[in-house]
Amino acid sequence: RVELRGEANPVPDCFTPVACHTATFDVTTETCVETQEPDGTACDPGNACIQGAMCTAGRCKGTERVCDDGNACTTDVCNPLDGCTSVPAPPCPGDGKCQVGACDPKVGCTLAKAPDGTFCGPERGCDAADVCLDGACQRRDPPDNFTCAPASPCQGPGKCKGAVCERPAATAVVPDWTYDAASNGEALHDLLVGPTGDVTLVGFFVPALLDAAGPVPVRASVSGRRCMLWNDRLLCMDLPLSGQVSLLDRVTGSPRWTFDLATARPDFAQGLTTLFMARLGVMQPDRLAALFEAYPAGTSRDTLCRQYFLVVLDAFGGMVSAQALQDPLLAECNHPHPYGVASDAVGDLYVAFGQTQNVGAPLYPGAPTLLMAFSQDGVPRWRKTEAFAAGELAIVNGILLNERSTQALRTQDGQPVGSQTFPRGLGRAVATSAHVIPSPSEDDTVGEWRLEGYALPGLTPSWTYGFQGWPGPVAPEVRLASWTTWPGQSPETVVLGTGMDAKGPMLFAVSAKDGSEVFQCPVSNAATPAQFLELGPDSVVMMDGATTCGECDPPYAYSQARFRRFPIPGLKPAEEPWPGTFGGPGHDHHEDPVRGR
Repeated sequence: RVELRGEANPVPDCFTPVACHTATFDVTTETCVETQEPDGTACDPGNACIQGAMCTAGRCKGTERVCDDGNACTTDVCNPLDGCTSVPAPPCPGDGKCQVGACDPKVGCTLAKAPDGTFCGPERGCDAADVCLDGACQRRDPPDNFTCAPASPCQGPGKCKGAVCERPAATAVVPDWTYDAASNGEALHDLLVGPTGDVTLVGFFVPALLDAAGPVPVRASVSGRRCMLWNDRLLCMDLPLSGQVSLLDRVTGSPRWTFDLATARPDFAQGLTTLFMARLGVMQPDRLAALFEAYPAGTSRDTLCRQYFLVVLDAFGGMVSAQALQDPLLAECNHPHPYGVASDAVGDLYVAFGQTQNVGAPLYPGAPTLLMAFSQDGVPRWRKTEAFAAGELAIVNGILLNERSTQALRTQDGQPVGSQTFPRGLGRAVATSAHVIPSPSEDDTVGEWRLEGYALPGLTPSWTYGFQGWPGPVAPEVRLASWTTWPGQSPETVVLGTGMDAKGPMLFAVSAKDGSEVFQCPVSNAATPAQFLELGPDSVVMMDGATTCGECDPPYAYSQARFRRFPIPGLKPAEEPWPGTFGGPGHDHHEDPVRGR
């Protein structure tokens, strides 16, 4: 006689599957088994712009919602969270021959005569000038008081007096709003500017301060270590460390959704000492890359060993995919860290991992660099190891740029782009559709700071702008802006930055097309160039007074910086593939395609 005994245990829950997949527990293998839903099964695409979604080969697919408000002078877009919206369309282009762009709500872009007196040719002096008259370009001897030089943010237009173009003296740009974190004892060291000009100040391990430039500062109801803008909302990482990411209303701070990795994938979290957010990266309006970091099982919080998980989320915080990242470089216990995260115009993701040279934040990257590429759904594409130190990434027109490298790589396979190398590290580069512009740098051979443009696609040297007479330094942080130099002419893309001339801090703008100077303006009540800056509509917000490095991660951690907003009427963020959002993991690092009609 054999006595049999058994114990009845409940069937364990399986982790939440992604769309078009189900997960059930197999009692034979005692594991969760994931299977695809049959084709034609209705599914939730996690995107309000997708209609009639059904499962197809394990993917949730549907048709795009068509948005049209019937007005040809607006751009109709679909927000994955809110549906159809309309925004003002970009300015209509002129023909460059005394015809300026105009817009008719029924037919769209048209041409109209440029205002009389608009420059139209190479002659722009006070004895002879090529100007528009009744829609045609003609050479004339301008009269006294003729506008011969454009206005700038700090200087009125030049006027002809005889043969001389006289200009008023330049005055310093003055802020209309200041927030000094040091005076309030707050470790705020990063900023985000919303599309309406609202300002969000962020600190490492302190809550976000929302709409600080408004009449009443608003505290976030869900705290975030670091934040970024996505779908017109504030996306914040966890605080305290808990492996969460939340999407918050930009003004009130109330959460739209919160994703918790330990809840969605308890199999990932099992045995880990601590699970927390490492980096965020925008991939598409309905695709977000969330890199989670953890101390491996059996280690304490003082370990330098790390484990990483890449999760792709949709616009509503739903999980598209999740995977543990594995590589020999990531297995080394030297605090490997994702120092660079960026995505291209089709939504593919690129991550740069490197070892950390110190203990405790802020983190200083070392070499070598592990580059990893993924599709917009998180499927691995390629990986390679490079000898340079890890750093922030930028992407333009299929070219991958690492701030500490002198070689551009192809996003297709990570291989070098031709034989062209840069004379020094790229730094926090920005890029238009025609040029890559590395950070300003000092040329030791001539003792001069300079800004250089390299033509795409071959990255050949195109132009150089020298900061003559400037002792420096010139700040590495630059942005691309849209600026109309002459009334009646189309806006041009300029490189905007700050530096020190012989008299003090200056705000400068240089043409991204040919490196010509657009304007220079003194900055009031400043001792150094801006350590960080962002553009808003008709404004620039600068940060200074930070006490830690800007090239570490997180940049300027624990600093109590000063923030100031300077009104610059007519200045707009540029409509370019890479607008320049370097400086911190809170910024989206996404290559947007050039938007048109």
